[in-house]
Amino acid sequence: MSEKPVTEQKVSEPRDDEHLQGVPDGAGCTEIWEHLSDDRDEENEELEE
Repeated sequence: MSEKPVTEQKVSEPRDDEHLQGVPDGAGCTEIWEHLSDDRDEENEELEE
């Protein structure tokens, strides 16, 4: 599978790492897990409303 470098992707193409927006560079597994968990919690709260 050959992916285009980010600089060559079209703006309209979804990025594989969009779910990691807001995670600081150099974050470890724990920080990434917490970020993803927080996002899921927010999505669940929105569905309950």
